[in-house]
Amino acid sequence: MQRWGAGVLERLELKGDEVVLDAGCGTGRVTALLLDRLPRGRVIALDASKRMLEEASQNLAGQGRRVEFVEADLGEPLPLRDKVDAVFSTATFHWVPDHDALFTNLAAVMRPGASLVAQCGGKGNLDSVGVAVQARGMAWPGFAFQDAEATADRLAAAGFAGVRTWLNKEPTEFEDRAALAEFLSTVVLRTYVAPLPESDRRGFLDGVIDDLGKLELDYVRLNITARRG
Repeated sequence: MQRWGAGVLERLELKGDEVVLDAGCGTGRVTALLLDRLPRGRVIALDASKRMLEEASQNLAGQGRRVEFVEADLGEPLPLRDKVDAVFSTATFHWVPDHDALFTNLAAVMRPGASLVAQCGGKGNLDSVGVAVQARGMAWPGFAFQDAEATADRLAAAGFAGVRTWLNKEPTEFEDRAALAEFLSTVVLRTYVAPLPESDRRGFLDGVIDDLGKLELDYVRLNITARRG
């Protein structure tokens, strides 16, 4: 995820003195790379998770006034005092069910001409995991994995111009079965594993991995670049 985030960050054109919203800062590791690009600017690190913001504040300790932490839901109007010069986001938008509201809320806090550069899970993301989960009688929500065309339409409707959206496959291989099981249990299938009795968790994960047929996850990324009209 950090490697993908660094690659997406390269698409964001900056002079170094901007105010940038990191929409879904998570642990702050990619936020640190963003701050390196802003020697005279600052970052608003936003996340819906208080726990993530606490971890981010630890990882970004020493940045002082260069970073401001905001707990907020991207699906709701954002509580920012001032408008920002750019919005950057990785691995976050697919957690927001209503993308019409998402883009409207972002547009509302962006200056005219401000850049939006983002990447998240796209249509087809982790489909093989979904099939394995459904085979065990569980619902697979697929989160908000959107396609490029519908996303471009939503961005235009929210007031964005110069829109580019595209999907790319990022199959991710794990070095061994234990590493894949750990990642599934703590990230991809965390909400499925947590309610299970401890004695059933190993069997559930083993069954999913068996169904996958290989030590690989079929990630698909939705890429976005646009500017506020």
